[in-house]
Amino acid sequence: MQPPVLALADVTVAYASGVVALQNVDLQLNSNAVTVLLGPSGAGKSTLLRTLNLLVTPTTGDVKSQTFDRLDNQVCIRQHRRRCAMIFQQHQLIGRWSALQNVLTARLGHHHSWRTLLPFTRRERELALRCLDRVGLFDKALVRCDQLSGGQQQRVGIARALAQEPEMILADEPVASLDPETSLQVLTHLTKICRQDDTSIVISLHQLEYARQFADRIIGLSNGKIVFDGTADQLDANSVNRIYQKT
Repeated sequence: MQPPVLALADVTVAYASGVVALQNVDLQLNSNAVTVLLGPSGAGKSTLLRTLNLLVTPTTGDVKSQTFDRLDNQVCIRQHRRRCAMIFQQHQLIGRWSALQNVLTARLGHHHSWRTLLPFTRRERELALRCLDRVGLFDKALVRCDQLSGGQQQRVGIARALAQEPEMILADEPVASLDPETSLQVLTHLTKICRQDDTSIVISLHQLEYARQFADRIIGLSNGKIVFDGTADQLDANSVNRIYQKT
């Protein structure tokens, strides 16, 4: 059996406010799978997602990588983050920059600080254009991002993640601010590309119907604990009630 690409071992995250966002979470993530984190607001989805690349540091427990084992020093964490691209709910794009310029920012982590003062290479520019083409935005490469629709901006975010050439993509509520039709388009682009590239993806979602449609594996969270771990077919009414605490 292949070892997990990424694992959380007895991870608890407690914030200074006293909120315990994750409680003693054990989780193993395998390669080449679409994993959806499902649950209501405040369940711990975003905290779990951000713990996977150490944007949130566990209060107790360990994050372990197949490549680096225990992620407990800054050198390993930086290298791990290069392998884990992030897609955000609010896009996190620079509006006055073109789509191409925004996608190219994914390459900054691959260079030493002094190298970032020089122009991107031809290979990197071609890579960024290919990534935009894969999400259907090749013709928008030179358009400012603040002139694009919300769905187009999110697809630029996906292209930026792809330009990082990651082993895993982490997507934090990527369709929360989009209408249903655009949400389906974005999730279809994202999951299709990940399957084509054999890239693992972990997506946090609110929408049960999207989880059933796109996930290979669903992790259900409630009050910072994993209360369901299985396939969409295994997500029955009792499981949904545990996740959403319905009686």
